[in-house]
Amino acid sequence: MTGTAPRPRPCPPPRGRFGLPHPPPWAGRDFRLLVGASFVANLGNSGATIAAAYAVIVQGGSATDVGLVIAARTLALVVFLLVGGAVADRLPRQRVMVGANLLNAVSQGFFALLVIGGSPPLWSMAALAAVGGTGQAFFSPASEGMVLATVDRRHAGQAFSVYRLSMNGASILGAAIGGALVAALGPGWVLAVDAAGFAVAAAMRSRLRTPQAERPAKSGGIGRDLREGWQEFVSRPWLWGIVVQFGVVNAMVTATESVYGPLVAREHMGGAGPWGLAVAAGGFGTLCGGLLMVRWRPRRMLLAGTLGVFPMALPAICLALAVPVWVLAPAMCATGVAIEVFAVGWMLALHQEIPEDRMSRVSAYDWLGSVSLTPVATALAGPAALAFGRTQAMWGSAVLILLLTGAVLLLPDVRSLERRVHGPDTPQAAVAEQEGAPGGLATTP
Repeated sequence: MTGTAPRPRPCPPPRGRFGLPHPPPWAGRDFRLLVGASFVANLGNSGATIAAAYAVIVQGGSATDVGLVIAARTLALVVFLLVGGAVADRLPRQRVMVGANLLNAVSQGFFALLVIGGSPPLWSMAALAAVGGTGQAFFSPASEGMVLATVDRRHAGQAFSVYRLSMNGASILGAAIGGALVAALGPGWVLAVDAAGFAVAAAMRSRLRTPQAERPAKSGGIGRDLREGWQEFVSRPWLWGIVVQFGVVNAMVTATESVYGPLVAREHMGGAGPWGLAVAAGGFGTLCGGLLMVRWRPRRMLLAGTLGVFPMALPAICLALAVPVWVLAPAMCATGVAIEVFAVGWMLALHQEIPEDRMSRVSAYDWLGSVSLTPVATALAGPAALAFGRTQAMWGSAVLILLLTGAVLLLPDVRSLERRVHGPDTPQAAVAEQEGAPGGLATTP
């Protein structure tokens, strides 16, 4: 009687320190440092957003005062974004990011000292919030080009997905921990933790050893740099079309979820608890979307990303219908997934189509167009509800999202732009590929 030899059991993947699985071969030292720094900074900053609002409230401030402090940060971000993008295309982006982190560490540190020490005036809190917004204005355009400086382009989609997965996870965890710490210790100490987090992130980013890409020598001033970035921006209909779309989409989503959502939850869902559950479902959706995009590599990345924008209208529709939380939560989760599908496709398209030496300036115009309408929409949400009715205002938000997304699909490049398969980026990568080993920047020590 002949038997069948037992199948050998597959060996479990090797474990690293603390029993955790080893990172994939493409995720080298610099990529891990970049992701770790992002996680630390976002972990503290999410809690600090809550702490800053409560710092104003504890001092007797009104909702208007809280809005002024938040607006000061947003205004500084909008004002300095273009300058930040031009500077990041002139100087090594790593240094710009480290400098911005240190500026945020100092501003949050002073904010913490003022809150812990007594009763800071409103103008001082608004001024420090503006300094923090200035740091973000320099950091955000510089950070756009750093992910691809730490991995080879064959793994760009996976790298962007893991990077955003880390950011979103830190934001969710930071908000939960920050809220608990504000209740237990007070807002000042949470701001101090955020300052320390920025300092740690700056130290981690200062250890990056990514080679700087060659850039043409700059002969003109900042004004000329901004004109070059603008020409690069407006020469691509898919680029400015999607930025215009998202300027409105971001404004509608933020106004709906920050102004209308809590009111609808209070009147129809039972208050802050169910609303918090729905918001948490949205955060969980971003994590699911990040995991999806680690595996999925759509060939037409802009088409897949733009189709993913349609579900962003779901929360406004659900709130307009005053559905129960067990319906709203899955809709918020789907929105979170959709956001990540779009975000990864967008980052891939930018890095594939925009010259590296102009990436930060184009990114600055992207950021400016995407965030500039948000404070306006938030400020006008209340008057719009009074003028047209809250339900009608929410339906209007949903319709605008759907119409603009459909309009963007009429652009030929949005439908046809394909992800190019990149070969090895370096001679070392080519040798490694021939030998069957992972190569590229991820394997450099």
